[in-house]
Amino acid sequence: MSDRSPNNFSGENWRNKLPTTLSPLIDLAFNFWWSWSAQGESIFRDLDARLWEECHQNPVKFLQRLSPKQIAQFARDPTYLNRLEQRIAEFRDYMASGDKSWASKVAPQWHFQSPIAYFCFEFGVHQSLPNYAGGLGVLAGDHLKSASDLGVPMVGVGLLFRNGYLEQHFNREGWQEERYPKYRFEEMPLELVRDTSGEPLTVEISIRRRKTIVQCWQVRVGRVNIYLLDTNRPDNDPVDRAIARCLYGGDRNNRMAQEFLLGIGGVKMLQRLGITPSLYHLNEGHAAFALLELVRQSMADSGQSFSQAKDEVKERCIFTTHTPVMGGHDRFPPELMAEFFADFWPQLNLSQAEFLDLGARKPTDPWARFNMTVLALRLTRSANGVSELNGQVAREMWSAIYPDREVSEVPIGYITNGIHSRTWIAPLLGDLYADYLDKNWGTCLCDRHIWDRIERIPTRELWQRHQLLKEQLIVFARDWLQQAQKYRGESPEAIEPLRRRLDPNLLTIGFARRFSPYKRPDLIFCDPDRARDILGHSDRPVQLIFAGKAHPQNEESKRIMQRIMQWSHDLELQDRIIFIEDYDMFVAKKLVRGVDVWLNTPRRPLEASGTSGQKVALNGGLNCSILDGWWREAYREDETGKGINGWAIGDDRSGENREEQDRRDAESLYRLIDEQIIPLYYDRDENGVPQGWIEMMKASIKTVAPVFNTDRMLAEYVREIYLPEVTADLQGICAV
Repeated sequence: MSDRSPNNFSGENWRNKLPTTLSPLIDLAFNFWWSWSAQGESIFRDLDARLWEECHQNPVKFLQRLSPKQIAQFARDPTYLNRLEQRIAEFRDYMASGDKSWASKVAPQWHFQSPIAYFCFEFGVHQSLPNYAGGLGVLAGDHLKSASDLGVPMVGVGLLFRNGYLEQHFNREGWQEERYPKYRFEEMPLELVRDTSGEPLTVEISIRRRKTIVQCWQVRVGRVNIYLLDTNRPDNDPVDRAIARCLYGGDRNNRMAQEFLLGIGGVKMLQRLGITPSLYHLNEGHAAFALLELVRQSMADSGQSFSQAKDEVKERCIFTTHTPVMGGHDRFPPELMAEFFADFWPQLNLSQAEFLDLGARKPTDPWARFNMTVLALRLTRSANGVSELNGQVAREMWSAIYPDREVSEVPIGYITNGIHSRTWIAPLLGDLYADYLDKNWGTCLCDRHIWDRIERIPTRELWQRHQLLKEQLIVFARDWLQQAQKYRGESPEAIEPLRRRLDPNLLTIGFARRFSPYKRPDLIFCDPDRARDILGHSDRPVQLIFAGKAHPQNEESKRIMQRIMQWSHDLELQDRIIFIEDYDMFVAKKLVRGVDVWLNTPRRPLEASGTSGQKVALNGGLNCSILDGWWREAYREDETGKGINGWAIGDDRSGENREEQDRRDAESLYRLIDEQIIPLYYDRDENGVPQGWIEMMKASIKTVAPVFNTDRMLAEYVREIYLPEVTADLQGICAV
């Protein structure tokens, strides 16, 4: 709009420039509750839909950039103000209803003054806060959303990355290039925590024997807060100011500094905030140094020996491990540990060798690297993987540190990951569920009886909603491709054909996740001739949508990505394959809501759990996946061996050499697509509706929805790990 001023409300006092009638928007903008509540997004979007998208659905930046004319118009609009009043009333009711929550009923002894401290390297709450790289962060965000909904006292602790992870772009050769924008925190839904005098609240830690001042930012996620640590202050050394510049960036020395800051700084910051956790939950090993700080403080406060303090700390700490690949676990050389901890181990009354043994898979080895996962396993009372198979793999991986036990007796259990369904289900389907299942379906996700009612939804109506979501995906993908080509400086003549890419009537398969060789993103191209036959079939063609980022230092992943980009430029197949650049939560929502089939091809058993396929299933898409991670638990087949709720690539075994496993799995994938997926999709009744396909869609929703969600996941953490004395029935989980 011509009257829009990009910096109209920029500066510290922009909030005071909103009229009183619209000021409740500020409360909503600074609490991510809006992002999963009914009509939460529309209360912003309806002010200016175009600007909302330009701001990447960031409500703070959006409010700052609204024009004075728009502000004045809606400040006097009775219809809009009535809607806003309803939303803010719902928000305040939600925030005040903690005493009516599921947690307050099953564990009334819990209270928010002694929460669970959930430490994680990254948090993916929403795309407007790009403080995540992938699945670990998104899981952490979903975990905390369910904690808010169920009333589980919890607080998140992480780092605030000034340049985020990376922005992905491809050059004309199809090679990934990275950009690291410097984010403006004043335009994001977070606030610097201040003390009573209005100054930033800080703690002091010693990094590399140098005093470093740490401040923190607060992110509100419903009734739960996340505190993100930040050292970018003028009173710090320039090297220390850059500690949290990039997520998973920098060298080994900087990674050590980040994990030192997260673990030791995180414990101290919680104390400075006046928070006394009842339990510390480490989500992956990045924060394991927190355990050392807790032991140090316990020894200093009580005069206990290291052994006594260690046992006391273990009782209030738990650990979740995800990574089934040994190289994915952080390990630091002894000399780097000495650089950071030379003043630390004397405070534990340990020698250097005794201290380093805490992180050694094989103690007394002077050359062993200090392993963060080993430290976490040794200093926590409970450890778990994130799926049944992942738990088995973890027990085998870490059996060396339990030499007196059989592998089956290694104390690592499992709780399978889920998703925060209220975040990921498209409103188009949410409305349909409200009409035919239960108007409160979103608050009783684990009730199987409600999901059994999926059969009540008319097949034609479910198909129409799915097709609308698919069309929205294709419109989005075309626009995204055009923007990418403009960024590369392509001519208008080259960009014009992109408006016709993809066809909403064709079977659409999606593949989107972090690119890594073991995930085998290009497995479908294993046999180029078979792939061409499938994609280019004249009567029953298939189209593929890819998305995902490779770690900047992972050259092999980049080469895989480049090969897929080359396929997308093939003259015969360029309308059948696209790659959407810069995958994030915004792109993910479009994909999981719009594809027909979600493809997942990890080299078994290297998928920890995976959650993207769960998001697809709840939106009516079908999974075609290796029997790994969560899908191994969710997949159902009939007496003939055919899938009921999706398709299984290969079988339930592993251990072959890579080449044989890849060949066998590729052949299985081709047969499934040719013999089952394509015929089922294109077999239509007289009204053009694929009845068999929709029957499988319903079976998928019915079997996945009540189990693979973070309400069930969190309730299992409460019942099995957080408070083992709780005996609540998982069927009775109800979010308020």
